[in-house]
Amino acid sequence: MIDELGYMELDRRGAELLFQVLTEREENNSIAIASNESFSGWTKTFTDPRLCAAIVDRLTFNGTIIETGTDSYRLAHTRQQRSNSL
Repeated sequence: MIDELGYMELDRRGAELLFQVLTEREENNSIAIASNESFSGWTKTFTDPRLCAAIVDRLTFNGTIIETGTDSYRLAHTRQQRSNSL
């Protein structure tokens, strides 16, 4: 599980290492990615467009994409907790 992918920019070496991990796990083990950024926004994280496209390709091939919407679960949970305590 990789949480918050897209939160920080990866340098080329970091992106290459992530690509290597994804390649080694492909068709062998599952991987889950959580991101608040759409695929089109991942070019900010992976500054090399070809490497970004290759990573998206690896993740989406035979994968399942689950979109949960734009509302923050953490924010909604905090608001619910506060309203319950009033």
